[in-house]
Amino acid sequence: MDLQPAFIYLENGMYFEAKSFGASGIFVGELVFNTSMSGYQEIITDPSYAGQFICFTMPEIGIVGTNSKDMEGKKAFCKGILCHHYNDRFSNFRSEQSLGEFLKAQNIMGICEIDTRFLTQTLRKEGAMMMIASSQKLSKEELAQKLKSSKRIEEINYIQEVSTQEPYTHNFGKFDFASMDYSIPKTDKKIIAIDFGIKRSILNQLVNAGFSVEVLPHSFSADLLIQRYENKEFDGIFLSNGPGDPKVLTKEIAEIKKLVDKKIPIFAICLGHQLLSLAHGYDTYKLKFGHHGGNHPVKNLLTQRIEITAQNHNYSVPENIEEIAKITHRNLFDGTIEGVVYKDSPIISYQHHPEAGPGPLESNELFGEFRKFLETL
Repeated sequence: MDLQPAFIYLENGMYFEAKSFGASGIFVGELVFNTSMSGYQEIITDPSYAGQFICFTMPEIGIVGTNSKDMEGKKAFCKGILCHHYNDRFSNFRSEQSLGEFLKAQNIMGICEIDTRFLTQTLRKEGAMMMIASSQKLSKEELAQKLKSSKRIEEINYIQEVSTQEPYTHNFGKFDFASMDYSIPKTDKKIIAIDFGIKRSILNQLVNAGFSVEVLPHSFSADLLIQRYENKEFDGIFLSNGPGDPKVLTKEIAEIKKLVDKKIPIFAICLGHQLLSLAHGYDTYKLKFGHHGGNHPVKNLLTQRIEITAQNHNYSVPENIEEIAKITHRNLFDGTIEGVVYKDSPIISYQHHPEAGPGPLESNELFGEFRKFLETL
């Protein structure tokens, strides 16, 4: 594959020339780094990365190609990826096309032959930052001006883009390598999943835990859900992961507050976890460079067990949330809150990703824990 030139400018004033593959053009987004060693397609197609460039600390990318069954979203919503070395020749029996071909089809820029170690160290020191990348030859000054005139990621509501537009039912469980397809487990409880950018792995794990899943758009009606719950049409609500600053979602927060006030059982992950804090009248804040990767140690304060987890978020809930919720999990890297159980409401929420698509499966049992939680109500 012939690599094309790439021109990159970061908002801290750094300018780089590298090589590009995938889509051509000018792309603007927030630069973050991901420490996962594998699963690049699942990471790229996680809707929570909408509006971001992903800098992979894993130096070799592209080796296993891509395939349609490893999609975590309906498409990829990130702006681009950065890797040290791109492998266009792939070797995997499940692969259908190269990563470069996949990125072109998804209109995502690929950048390689750049010092990703240096970029990661820069982000760790200075924090996540906006960047612009172009496959067209543009000077540092031209890129700086274009970046300055572009909206910042926190000013954009990406939920409207990543969320489903119509309700649908999901009935697939975990991937079965014997049949090379997804299983269809038996289900005897129903959960309503609100899609703020939900990953397919989350839906699969909900089904695997025995839930039939109805997925609704971000523009759901709390009043209608309350009526349906009172008619015993479902057992609980799931609030999904998603991209961006949770404070942007003022309408969604107001709807979630109605559900909280009616004490409907709720299970939430990542963005949903943050939205619950805001719906209760508590704050959220932005982390310096966020948590993105598959190697984050989290301590379960209830069992004293330490779990290695997958994470993908830039925001966290505040410490004073303990006024209304019991803190159940903490991140051992920086001590931030990873899980809570609300004291006066049937609500459990987690910051990390127990579905681990990709990543370790040590927190996978949390889906089953919510099912058990429902049975105690």
